[in-house]
Amino acid sequence: MVVLKGKDIRDIDILNNYERWIKFINKDEDVKQELKELADSSDKLYDAFYKNLSFGTGGLRGIIGAGTNRMNIYTVGKASQGLSNYINKNFQKEKRKIAVSYDSREKSELFAKTACCIFAANGIKAEIYKELMPTPCLSYAVRKLGCAAGIMITASHNPAEYNGYKVYGADGCQITTDAAEKILVEIEQLDIFKDIQEIDFQEGILQGKICYIENHVYDSYIEEVKQQSLVKGNLKINRDITIVYTPLNGTGLKPILRVLKESGYKKIYVVEEQKNPDGRFPTCPYPNPENKEAMGLGLKMAKEKQADLLLATDPDCDRVGIAVQRNEEDYVLLSGNETGLLLFDYICSRRRENGFMPDNPVMVKTIVTTDMAEQIAENYGVQTINVLTGFKFIGEQIGKLEEKGKVDSYIFGFEESYGYLSGSYVRDKDAVNASFLICEMYAYYKANGINLLDKLEELYLRYGFCLNTLYSYECKGAAGFEKMQEIMEEMRVGVGIFGTKQVKECLDYKNGLGGLPKSDVLKFILEDNCSVVIRPSGTEPKLKVYVSVSALDRAKAEEETKKIEKSLKEYIICK
Repeated sequence: MVVLKGKDIRDIDILNNYERWIKFINKDEDVKQELKELADSSDKLYDAFYKNLSFGTGGLRGIIGAGTNRMNIYTVGKASQGLSNYINKNFQKEKRKIAVSYDSREKSELFAKTACCIFAANGIKAEIYKELMPTPCLSYAVRKLGCAAGIMITASHNPAEYNGYKVYGADGCQITTDAAEKILVEIEQLDIFKDIQEIDFQEGILQGKICYIENHVYDSYIEEVKQQSLVKGNLKINRDITIVYTPLNGTGLKPILRVLKESGYKKIYVVEEQKNPDGRFPTCPYPNPENKEAMGLGLKMAKEKQADLLLATDPDCDRVGIAVQRNEEDYVLLSGNETGLLLFDYICSRRRENGFMPDNPVMVKTIVTTDMAEQIAENYGVQTINVLTGFKFIGEQIGKLEEKGKVDSYIFGFEESYGYLSGSYVRDKDAVNASFLICEMYAYYKANGINLLDKLEELYLRYGFCLNTLYSYECKGAAGFEKMQEIMEEMRVGVGIFGTKQVKECLDYKNGLGGLPKSDVLKFILEDNCSVVIRPSGTEPKLKVYVSVSALDRAKAEEETKKIEKSLKEYIICK
């Protein structure tokens, strides 16, 4: 047992690793200072070094700080060297280019430029946006520039203390499981201090090994978004609607305002406190449009301006949440499922009406997204493809359609976590595209005397009411990770009932199911067209549970959902 200032650390390997970091750290004063502070807490030191930050299909994601289990220039550097080795082994010289983008989070620009310096030192041309850009812009640049890969520095909607490192393949999708495993092999062979090749950023610029992505790439992306409009001919539409928008201190401000203004929307108000990029997210510490708290300032302004519509995008602008005015004092926040259903029905109805529905249309959704979408698809003659959680699997399906020469068959993809995409020009969820279509949909219905909330009720009357609820249970640290595994295994043994609903079938995706890849997901099919899906998050220390309840009306669905939630708590105790 080794004692550090009265605190004991029993794992000698962790202590040796910590002391090695103290010895080798020569950059980033924040990391150096934190290493000194870790000596005062064995718990914090253990959590910072007990494992390497996990790398998978979502890349890296973790708390910013010192240690192997943290986001810092050293863990970013090691991942970038591993990715470089993978690219050099698997791509011809002329294809060895990587597109790079970053969001507004703390150290995002530093991490992005650190990665560029490593790519350049390994003979891979790094092309980086001149300023922060949304995730969909990165996906677009990868394909537009013919890159072997791309990286986006972001932790999406996570709290301010997080950052991340998303890796994209040549197809513009987040990397596949196979690619992630091969890159991880390369990463694990590296010494984090001795095996990293790097050049100076400005030297890389001067040598042409690092270059800024030209403006025409961004301009082309904006035009692609506008091409997703479903307004054709003399279609009646009222763009004189009042819109309040908040980018939640992220990357969405410029692209969303540009797309909307160039499309004829003039009455747009931006929440001042959340307008400019700020990785501290001072007014919304959890910058997620799924959370009502993050929408607070937007709702306040919406009431002041008597806005028709409130839009909020997360920091990397791939998710969008909305609120719709019911009356002067009341705004209704729509769930990701509800917005997705409205968009999907709008797309199908406009395509059918205007005569440009493809011969074999396809909609792609994740297995945790509302099954009601399949009923709408059936009504319009659209094929539904269900995939695992993660928009990369939706992007993968677009790529498969493209390989068959049928990419035009894809008309929409969405997931319940506020991610949507109506075109094939990018291969990830796109809140610029979604915001544009939401405004167009609202303007179309308003011109025809239809409130968006009434339209949603019409869909429920036609297809039956379905309430979808997401519960997240935090399981922090090393103990939390182990607890999540225990809970999943316990539930695999068998659950007979949730609330008052008997379990009819349990679908276990651990070893792959129905042609889908292996994934630690359980889906319980309940009686009366209800279901419960549980999975550990791939990006946060949480267990996520998706409850879907079909009922005669909202009140009955909410009553049964509460009963199911009570049952869940008997199995899930993380905190």
